[in-house]
Amino acid sequence: MPKQAVLLLAHGTPETAEQIPEYLRNVVSGRPLPEHVIEEIKHRYALIGRSPLTEITLEQGRLVEAELAMEGIDGQVYVGMRNWKPYIPDVVRKMRADGVEEAAVICLAPQNSRTSVGLYKRAVQAEAGSLNIDFTEGWAHDPLLADAFAERLRAAEAQLQRETGASVPVLFTAHSVPTRTVQAPDEEGQTAGPRLWPGEGTDPYAQEARGTAELVAERVPEIPKWWFAFQSQGASGGPWIGPTVEETLTAIAGEGVKTLVLQPIGFLCDHVEVLYDVDIAFKEYAAKLGIRLERPESLNASPVLARAIAGLAKRGLARLKGENSPSA
Repeated sequence: MPKQAVLLLAHGTPETAEQIPEYLRNVVSGRPLPEHVIEEIKHRYALIGRSPLTEITLEQGRLVEAELAMEGIDGQVYVGMRNWKPYIPDVVRKMRADGVEEAAVICLAPQNSRTSVGLYKRAVQAEAGSLNIDFTEGWAHDPLLADAFAERLRAAEAQLQRETGASVPVLFTAHSVPTRTVQAPDEEGQTAGPRLWPGEGTDPYAQEARGTAELVAERVPEIPKWWFAFQSQGASGGPWIGPTVEETLTAIAGEGVKTLVLQPIGFLCDHVEVLYDVDIAFKEYAAKLGIRLERPESLNASPVLARAIAGLAKRGLARLKGENSPSA
């Protein structure tokens, strides 16, 4: 029986401000960044203290391993990062050195896009060698993922309803991506129009992001109304997909909303895009519009999330066994 394991993939984050320039070079594949962009990222990290993404992801890996063990599945869970340590290539090499022959690989970015999941997949494949992998392409519509987000949202909604005496609407968000990366090619292979949700085209990201929001909203029927926007547009040249959170907040204020819940459904744990972008920048922007903005607790060590990922891993490992069975 081949030795099996699970590999979880995440973005990665530097431990100190001094590491940010190197980290950003990894994020943009070595392209030069203006000094003011680097200084702005340093400033954001200084305001939140540090990003806990790596330690939370490692904890998520331990929780998934425990979930699998409870089901009698003996498989170590490894964690690799695309832009910081432990780097994906180093972790894949370690897996091979440990004798792992088959691996269920899951990217902790549920909504599939060429600019996210595609890059993670290529990083694993480049080092896989003889390691047989099953890569989960996307899991935006996983019921347990929606359950995990709904559990957090329901708690925040109930607290605000006790405080305000009324149900509170919700703004769901996911990380934006450059428009060029989700453009649909025309018949001559040139990029045609941008694929803005619900839109058209070949990249599923925008549709999957909204799909996750819809599943969460269905599970929390007490919310009176909800919107969707893309957050954290980057500083690279060219447009990024929208609508932006800022323009959406402005429109929501125009409807007379005074209290709002913002829930990022593209992120599985706290990091700078949550702790700074949401908790500082968007809260300040909303306050200027007369809106009190609150955020549910991030999934982080959610047992429901751990069960969701463990289920994906279990199915991936089963597919690998099926490929190696005599009848496969």
